[in-house]
Amino acid sequence: MSRRADRFVTGLVLAGAHRLGAPLHLPPLRRVVATARACRFDQLMVAFGGAATAVTGLDFSGADVVLGTGGASCLVTALNRLDPRTDVLVLLLGDQPGVTPATVQTLVDGMGAGDVAACGYASGRGHPLAFGREAFDELTTLDEPAGVWKLLDRHRDAVVHVPMAERPPRDEDVWSGYGVPAPVLDA
Repeated sequence: MSRRADRFVTGLVLAGAHRLGAPLHLPPLRRVVATARACRFDQLMVAFGGAATAVTGLDFSGADVVLGTGGASCLVTALNRLDPRTDVLVLLLGDQPGVTPATVQTLVDGMGAGDVAACGYASGRGHPLAFGREAFDELTTLDEPAGVWKLLDRHRDAVVHVPMAERPPRDEDVWSGYGVPAPVLDA
């Protein structure tokens, strides 16, 4: 991603460390963090909640690791650690490794002076999402993971839908998406 000197952009990977009844499997998250690094954000954060201590074997160099209690608390905790120069916050999901640096660049550039931007795929809006400084206070009030979508709904007329030529990234939040069998969990 080519940085614009006039905006300080922070990337936030929401890792949600406890999915599917077991800690998040690392291959998709590893790819998302690599994509975020390739974006060359001015600040990079990776936010975990729930069973974050069970996530090992991932290189977090160059990123601030943020620990929440799960759900929206990861986002709120990360917002409280934003560099004060942040003009734009880009949210990336840890289970969507199909996002590319080009997608992020298109989103940030297409956002213009808007306060909220979503990728506009042929099938509808989707991640990643971008928020301008004016939206940060409202983001800190979210109390559930789906709160971001409710925020977009509340401000539907102001949301910039940035057209994306590619298909939306697939959520790899089912065990088959990770290419490994589901673990056997103790009852």
